[in-house]
Amino acid sequence: MFRLVSLNLNGIRSAATKGFEAWAESVAADCMGVQEIKAQADTVVGRFDKSGALTGHFHYAEKKGYSGVGLYSRTAPSDVIVGMGDAAFDAEGRYIEARFDNPKRARFKKLSVISCYFPSGSSGEERQLAKFRFLALMAPYLHRLAGEREFILVGDINIAHKEIDLKNWRGNQKNSGFLPEERAWMTHLLDTLGVVDVFRTLNPHPEQYTWWSNRGQAYAKNVGWRLDYHLATPGVAALARREHIYLEQRFSDHAPLVIDYDFTL
Repeated sequence: MFRLVSLNLNGIRSAATKGFEAWAESVAADCMGVQEIKAQADTVVGRFDKSGALTGHFHYAEKKGYSGVGLYSRTAPSDVIVGMGDAAFDAEGRYIEARFDNPKRARFKKLSVISCYFPSGSSGEERQLAKFRFLALMAPYLHRLAGEREFILVGDINIAHKEIDLKNWRGNQKNSGFLPEERAWMTHLLDTLGVVDVFRTLNPHPEQYTWWSNRGQAYAKNVGWRLDYHLATPGVAALARREHIYLEQRFSDHAPLVIDYDFTL
């Protein structure tokens, strides 16, 4: 089995004080994508660049204490792609892709595992417009990638796709993360371009959330949103076997999303 984890850390240093490092070793992942590390190389290297037997690769934001993504792997990638080629968003540290290409692999010769942090638009109109620009870039980018290789993109997408994906959907229809345009983008990605929401193929049940506001006892009451995803091409998505949202400990305002796939690197 190939175990893949995704977690928005809301600051890697903060998550470390809450037991993230010990848990990351215990979960026995083959790859782990992390988002919003809120740190640069001078903090990460020598302290957070390894997790047990996993080695990390990172895309840092230029702005200190902001954004940033990482991807830890037990197997050395054949290549690592840092950034998606857009100067503005690459400056925010939002995309890292590890490629595991093996011409001898029976099921698929080319595989990418991606850790990605989509922008949030909740702080105001300017950031919402930036989020729309990011979505406009990302759909054709993933469509092109899917034409070349299998991939699994994990990360904080900052969109709850359907009513089942957040507790108070009626009151959030005009709020970032559940806007009609954002939801339509997800539908286009899944239904037209053929990318698979892996968690939903395994778990169709309501009240499956990965993020909770820090206000109003949202976590205790499970008033949450499903913002964290595994998005995959159909070939590798078909190999997903088990999913788990880890709720026993809290390392950030997001919960780890763990999915096991029936293949090995």
